[in-house]
Amino acid sequence: MNSIRKSVLLLSSSPRKGGNSDLLCDQFVSGALEAGHHVQKICLKDKIIKYCTGCGTCFNRKKACPQTDDMAGILDKMIAADVIVMATPVYFYTMCAQMKTLIDRTCARYTEISDKDFYFIVTAAVNSSQALQRTIEEFRGFTSCLDDPSEKGIIYGTGAWNIGDIRQSNAMGIAYEMGKTV
Repeated sequence: MNSIRKSVLLLSSSPRKGGNSDLLCDQFVSGALEAGHHVQKICLKDKIIKYCTGCGTCFNRKKACPQTDDMAGILDKMIAADVIVMATPVYFYTMCAQMKTLIDRTCARYTEISDKDFYFIVTAAVNSSQALQRTIEEFRGFTSCLDDPSEKGIIYGTGAWNIGDIRQSNAMGIAYEMGKTV
């Protein structure tokens, strides 16, 4: 068991319960729990997160985001976590809309998401991890706006088109082991 218990937050943006990126999240969770960490997984498909409207209320620092949805609670958890795992299926070589919407909505308090370790999980039908670099760069675009982020690992779930295809991939073991080493 790891001597330092960390708070690990997984943000699963798969629109499918048991989708390939969601299954990799579960493996990461299993490893992190085995290592003794506090782990919470949030499935964005089960949350209401409205699109950012660009109203300026938050970035002008006058008030909190005026939208009433689940994002404020998720943002509180992101700020409190030691480790954030962001998982997305890759559609047309970019992150899914659910993850991008979440990232956009961090605008209200993104400066408070500091000193975090980040892991990225990406899944796609394509068999090349190189083809997924555009998606990784999208995640890095987000973390480059944060104070002192640390990218700790990337899990590439390639060759997974149909739901459950990832079960045959070595990415399952990689996700589990990466979770254990948080």
